[in-house]
Amino acid sequence: MVTELKKIQGLIAGEGILPVNAAKCASEQDYDVICISFDSKNYHDLKKYCKKVYKFAPGEVEKILITLNEEQVEQLTFIGKVSKTILFSPRNLKLDKRAFNLIKTAKKLNDDALMLLMIKELEKENIEALDQTLFIKNLLVKKGVLGEHQPTPEQLEDIEFGFGLAKEMGRLDIGQSVVVQNKMILAVEAIEGTDRAIERGCKLGNKNAVVVKVSKPNQDKRFDIPAIGMRTIKAMKRYGGTVIALEADETFIIDREKMIDYADKNEIVVIAV
Repeated sequence: MVTELKKIQGLIAGEGILPVNAAKCASEQDYDVICISFDSKNYHDLKKYCKKVYKFAPGEVEKILITLNEEQVEQLTFIGKVSKTILFSPRNLKLDKRAFNLIKTAKKLNDDALMLLMIKELEKENIEALDQTLFIKNLLVKKGVLGEHQPTPEQLEDIEFGFGLAKEMGRLDIGQSVVVQNKMILAVEAIEGTDRAIERGCKLGNKNAVVVKVSKPNQDKRFDIPAIGMRTIKAMKRYGGTVIALEADETFIIDREKMIDYADKNEIVVIAV
């Protein structure tokens, strides 16, 4: 069943340019975007494309829900990374009573559990969380080599090896990326995120590490779709990664042309499998 989109669209915006892309695409299709921003760095860019932008901390759940209701938001999209490490920084999290009670009910605090709790709270307010790809399907990567550099047979073997392991890590909701070399796992992404996993893993390798990033098995399209952009490809260059393999049709690429140009100049293979 296809959801009928309302004129007013909510956007819960995490870090980076991906939420800005989503807001731009929605506004170009004549939707009024009401944004809740968690990131001061993209706040001003979001204002260019949103009817209104509110700045809240992720833990201000009551204020967020009140604001969405006041703005008559019945549908919204979660876009952009919100690092779970913020749970260790109560001052930045600004945990209100409703958020505190939510976390207390959680049997575990992995990404899926937290997001599903929030989605249930939205449903209590008659607000529907939508598929993240609705406005930015054009950013999903298609199968094939994206730049001018081709993987070697050995690198293809590492990709195949890493792909299955990354899927298993995703199934366990630990992370979605692994760093591989010579059929050995150098790093598994956890709470620190992809770029820090690249740093850890590539430092252990000998400047020939392969990074594999995938979606979770049975990925809930309302949240946590994997994404890469310039920050990730620069981390590859800085720490000695030579190949980054993405899951085709399941991964967003941000600033694609700029990222591929950088990868080509630095002899980094980018491939979707």
